Amino acid sequence: MGRVTDPSLALPLEPDSPRVPRTDRSTDRDHPVAVVIGGGPGGYEAALSAARHGAEVHLVESRGVGGAAVLTDVVPSKTLIATADILDVVKESGDLGIRGAAGEDPEHGTTLRVDLAAVNARVRELAAAQSADVSAALEAAGVRVHHGRGRFLEADRVQITAADDTTEIIRADVVLIATGATPRELPSAPVDGERVLTWTQLYDLEELPEHLVVVGSGVTGAEFASAYRALGSEVTLVSSRDRVLPGADTDAADVLERAFARRGVTVRSRARAEQVIREGDRVRVVLSGGEEIIASHVLMAVGAIPATDDLGLDELGLRRRESGHIVVDRVSRTNIGGVYAAGDCTGVLPLASVAAMQGRTAMAHALGEAVAPLLTRRVAQAIFTSPEIASVGVTQEDVDSGDVQARVRMIPLSSNPRAKMQGIDEGFVRVFVSLGSATVVGGVIVSPRASELIHTLALAVTHRMTADDLAAAFTVYPSMSGSVAEVARRFPQRV
Repeated sequence: MGRVTDPSLALPLEPDSPRVPRTDRSTDRDHPVAVVIGGGPGGYEAALSAARHGAEVHLVESRGVGGAAVLTDVVPSKTLIATADILDVVKESGDLGIRGAAGEDPEHGTTLRVDLAAVNARVRELAAAQSADVSAALEAAGVRVHHGRGRFLEADRVQITAADDTTEIIRADVVLIATGATPRELPSAPVDGERVLTWTQLYDLEELPEHLVVVGSGVTGAEFASAYRALGSEVTLVSSRDRVLPGADTDAADVLERAFARRGVTVRSRARAEQVIREGDRVRVVLSGGEEIIASHVLMAVGAIPATDDLGLDELGLRRRESGHIVVDRVSRTNIGGVYAAGDCTGVLPLASVAAMQGRTAMAHALGEAVAPLLTRRVAQAIFTSPEIASVGVTQEDVDSGDVQARVRMIPLSSNPRAKMQGIDEGFVRVFVSLGSATVVGGVIVSPRASELIHTLALAVTHRMTADDLAAAFTVYPSMSGSVAEVARRFPQRV
């Protein structure tokens, strides 16, 4: 099968970066051969897609099927957060007339406590179960899974080294790199996996941290700060920026900061952790300016680095940025013909859903199907704090800077009848509508389960619905989603 040559999909990497053609494509086989290096969402979705297109598929994974997303990142963290969410709801149920759920029982002491060993055992079990489900799907599709490491010998030749050091060389028609990323570690804060941890190591803890210092106020840091405070730890969040979630909607970040303050999360803004020192069962965090924080545990959430070394990429001539991320276009092609990349190793957006879409798109494109290039403006994303923050499309910053001409409408969640019934008074729904076309071009939702509610706005953005279209669809009364339609009704008919 030939690859699509539609000029609209030939999105150049850079003006001076011609794509290097494949020099030795196999033409004497009944089925094209696809090799996928990496078994996370980008990898296993690519493998399943290639199998559906009739290819002989080999998937290479060294850590376990599902990759970091399933085993140490997305699935475990969201499982832990789900437990924290239940505690949050119960703790704040006093206004609903529920007594003693989160207070002090005069006879028996605190009525709620967290058995972190049991929580983390469940986290690990669910991650293993999800990995098994993915393995079963790959087996059913006829994908051959290699437990080992892959490395390029040439653009169409991949050497697979198994755990026992045996090797196998496979000649491929298409290769997809989906090796993900690993937590960044700093020399000034040596990680030991016991008291100073990355987010992949939290699930081995047997006891709840007495005082957890979270270094880093991005998505990962904010999510774990929110979760561990709900679980019962004292939490201090160290942020080198003016506020938490520096890349998020400003109003949404403000809501979260107020929620942190109300729940007792201490935020040290404009403070940098210069050094982290373990001292027995305590950890000393030295901040810029000389302040020191003594804690029981420290979580280092200072970003991730792409796992793109030791793959033979430099010898291949494959282009990477200074950060190590693989340069791809919007159908996930690299500058080497027949070689694609997907997921966190590309640095496009560090989301499992984006990795999966990149993987599916890459394989469909490589095996001759017409595909739509990835448009990041249509990507819905969520931050699993309490409350959750979800967004899609253009941002308030885009509008304020004049880059996007749009009208904006926002209503507080406190006006929603379902929110009132559930005792929710934090959050809002905001929608952006284009001045030119009157179509919905973006939105932000801050609320419990915002990750579920954002799908409505993602559909509107993807299919270029107008505010009138959004307003005309029936919503259940009472419902949180009713606020989305309510915002849409607040736009004038002629935008």
